[in-house]
Amino acid sequence: MSDLSPEAGLEQAHAETPGQPTLVVWPETASPYLLDQDANARAAIADIADGPALVGSVRFGRDGKPRNSLMALLGPSPPAATYDKWHLVPFGEYQPEWLPLPIQVVPGGGFASGPGPRTLHVPGLPPVGVLICYEAIFPGQAIEAEDRPAWIVNVTNDAWFGNSTGPRQHLAAARLRAVEEGLPLLRAANTGISAAFDAHGHEIDRLGMNIAGTVVVTLPGALPPTPFARFGLLLPGLLALITTALALWLPQRPGLAPR
Repeated sequence: MSDLSPEAGLEQAHAETPGQPTLVVWPETASPYLLDQDANARAAIADIADGPALVGSVRFGRDGKPRNSLMALLGPSPPAATYDKWHLVPFGEYQPEWLPLPIQVVPGGGFASGPGPRTLHVPGLPPVGVLICYEAIFPGQAIEAEDRPAWIVNVTNDAWFGNSTGPRQHLAAARLRAVEEGLPLLRAANTGISAAFDAHGHEIDRLGMNIAGTVVVTLPGALPPTPFARFGLLLPGLLALITTALALWLPQRPGLAPR
């Protein structure tokens, strides 16, 4: 991001300011190190990024349980901000308590969940909403409504699904969140598909499956809050009720009864 003002837009990966990246976005659990504890790892990332970096990592809370997190790094100092994933995948990231099993499918019970959607305020960056992995599939739960961000970042590990429909469906879901909220979205996936969308959902650029590289893009700023951003799932709920009412009412009209 060579210019971080909302009017000028955003840039991802190795955009130049001159010759230096301004923001680096790495995928979910990109770092094998505990970045909140490992100053050497943060220093190594700082040497590479030479600017702010949003990096997926694991951290342990005060309760001793792990979190699937995204950390904002501004150099070797402790993370400037942290987001913990809250929509965890059952039996993949945690073992649901509502389904008692005689065996422990997820070692140690898995990850602990975060508190919910949150906007990160990182010095030098516009406020950003975070979606880790399949949090991107939940409409109406993508951002913190009371603290609307200027853009969305989606980091993910889609390697589990190989070169299948999975990464492509996941990409389409993330794109829809940009359209619903009227916010540009940057997506970093370890094996692809990494991409950038503007606030209308138009694709700016992408890095395909199993291709090593970076994406350098400039995104336009955010749109005013969309009707969906204002009313959320109330709109599709009302449409569903109207459709159901019409389905029940129309066959009762004379001449419209099924033969």
